Amino acid sequence: MDIQVAVLCDAATDYKGKLNLLGTFNSVHTRDLPANYPQCSIVLRVVFKLVEEGSHKLRINFVDEDGKFVMPSIELPFEVKVPENDSFAYRNFILNIQRLKFEKFGQHAVDIAIDGRQEASIPLEVKQIPGQDKDDAAS
Repeated sequence: MDIQVAVLCDAATDYKGKLNLLGTFNSVHTRDLPANYPQCSIVLRVVFKLVEEGSHKLRINFVDEDGKFVMPSIELPFEVKVPENDSFAYRNFILNIQRLKFEKFGQHAVDIAIDGRQEASIPLEVKQIPGQDKDDAAS
């Protein structure tokens, strides 16, 4: 198996096997915590070989730098069937997330495992936007 694409983005669609991504990102900027990100998508494009046909399980953990879960784990069972006369199959995964909440600044990651083995990790940094001091506001 080969993960060809693993990204966070604002939105994504799969149109007849064509993966369409809008607004990929690797950082979130906020002034205060907790920070709420209204909507995003975790997107994967995975290629499977003929020998990998059968049942599989995708697991996604969104964690902060201490390994604390940002949201509950996502587990998704799926089947791989390679089309006749082909030697591989691809699969697009689009997981839409609403109201993602970040409790702390710093490094975060979306860890991706298939069949219990970590295959990829998408880095994300939550950055603080400098605030305006009271003294600066008066000048």
